Amino acid sequence: MAAVSGKIVQNIFVAQCCHQNRQFGAQYQRDRCAPNLRSLLPFQGRKLAWTGISSMHLRNLSKYQSGFVNQGNVYCNAAPSSTSLPSLEKVDFLKLQNGSDIRGVAVAGVEGEPVTLTEPVTEAIAAAFGAWLLEKKKADGSRRLRVSIGHDSRISAQKLQEAVSLGIASAGLEVVQYGLASTPAMFNSTLTEGEQFLCPADGSIMITASHLPYNRNGFKFFTNAGGLGKADIKDILERAASIYSNFAVEGLVNSERKASVSIKRVDYMALYTSYLVEAVRKAAGNIERPLEGLHIVVDAGNGAGGFFAEKVLEPLGAITTGSQFLEPDGLFPNHIPNPEDKEAMKAITQAVLANQADLGIIFDTDVDRSAAVDSTGRELNRNRLIALMSAIVLEEHPGTTIVTDSVTSDGLTTFIEKKLGGKHRRFKRGYKNVIDEAIRLNSVGEESHLAIETSGHGALKENHWLDDGAYLMVKLLNKLASARASGIGGGSKVLTDLVEGLQEPAVAVELRLKIDKSHEDLKGGSFREYGEAVLKLLENLTDSDPKLQKAPVNYEGVRASGFGGWFLLRLSLHDPVLPLNIEAPSHDDAVKLGLAVLAVVKEFPALDSSALDKFVQSS
Repeated sequence: MAAVSGKIVQNIFVAQCCHQNRQFGAQYQRDRCAPNLRSLLPFQGRKLAWTGISSMHLRNLSKYQSGFVNQGNVYCNAAPSSTSLPSLEKVDFLKLQNGSDIRGVAVAGVEGEPVTLTEPVTEAIAAAFGAWLLEKKKADGSRRLRVSIGHDSRISAQKLQEAVSLGIASAGLEVVQYGLASTPAMFNSTLTEGEQFLCPADGSIMITASHLPYNRNGFKFFTNAGGLGKADIKDILERAASIYSNFAVEGLVNSERKASVSIKRVDYMALYTSYLVEAVRKAAGNIERPLEGLHIVVDAGNGAGGFFAEKVLEPLGAITTGSQFLEPDGLFPNHIPNPEDKEAMKAITQAVLANQADLGIIFDTDVDRSAAVDSTGRELNRNRLIALMSAIVLEEHPGTTIVTDSVTSDGLTTFIEKKLGGKHRRFKRGYKNVIDEAIRLNSVGEESHLAIETSGHGALKENHWLDDGAYLMVKLLNKLASARASGIGGGSKVLTDLVEGLQEPAVAVELRLKIDKSHEDLKGGSFREYGEAVLKLLENLTDSDPKLQKAPVNYEGVRASGFGGWFLLRLSLHDPVLPLNIEAPSHDDAVKLGLAVLAVVKEFPALDSSALDKFVQSS
């Protein structure tokens, strides 16, 4: 990465003398401890004020603290409490697992959604990750392991960052806070070499819940080997449950305990963005401003991606007027930060057309997913984005295998294999599944350089198999920059020309068929067993129906072609839901495919078929 000038590291020492005042109930307030870590990275209204600290260089730190700062030391002014310790709330830690992530409710106020990701729970999870990391890294005591911590714009980010920091410190590891950051940057911090940036981190934690509602939050964990897998997350949650149960038993909250926590803060995003800028310049033959004159608008959805306009596009010469929702706001007042969401894509499309821009770029909350819109308002997401990225990658690596999730279209397969000369491997849903499969293929001698989901998660071999929405967009910018350097104009037409010939269905729908877990038809079994029974019957029907042809290679659910289109019924990775995808050349053909599935679904009374009923009855 290119060198970044300015002060990027700040040491903060927090003497915790008020642990006895922790309220281990749902609130877990530290209101007797002021100022706390939260005041070091203040909110302005509902917005995180990270960008207000002198371009993240953190000078004049004292003005953000209210009288309790003494030469960089922050002390708690609470007196010892004689109040007895409230009992810990019972927590089923394993229910917080969401595949390779941890997710929970962090903010109260939504009916029917009690807070599950409290600060004590968070601290226990962070301490468990610290213990897991010490074991995996086989630390010998010669140096302290280091963990970087970042977060997106959610309103619960500050309190969870505080709890994570305490948990990591309690495990004996060094804490480095990045503040507002992207998920890809957090993984990158485990690869960067440079002690001046306190890198590489031995482990990294991103506090995020992607595009989920404002009251949710969660954690993603990384080492230099990549994101942790499902088995690792389960291990950490089991450790966390044990740590949590010992909080009260061991008297963690002790009025005499003084744990001095040293927290360092680094402006890592400045380093990360410089890397993105240099990648585009290199693609254009080391031209300083290769996007000069191009008008590109960014929609960050009030997540963590607002940096892309000012810190990446503008240094490259692009005009970014008309960019929207760049300010972090964890209530997401404008639209869900999600490149799959229709309202979000409508918002960026309108911005492109209103500003007569050459290109629009949109990110999800933590910037590990992205999509684009061309100058005519044509969306470049889902199958189109995969086709575009496949065209770019196959130019660089002819014949390589493109790994995607299970819901990609038949037209995409034809495009990759017949037009581009590549191989298409349609695998399971879930970005980690897709990435792991691409890595596995390389390990057995089948070259793969791109793993990408219709959701907008895309990872490249050249980028350490990191699903990075910003880097995905950099690959598009590279094409624009190199075209301009070669004297080729036309703006985003350079990109849309690459997907010419992609066959797209007239009808594409996804319906979600929910399983009622309390229905008597489950007969005490799990929703997963029930869903598998549905799929088995559908597979038998497909085998016996001459109008349907089962996919010869399929890794998830039941996929079949017929009536000029196809359907896929699969079991959700985490929820009691059977998602049904249908693509067809006409609505009538799509209905015929839907009726074939409905014939099976009606045999299972615990399955809510109302969405499918409505679809097949529509004209």
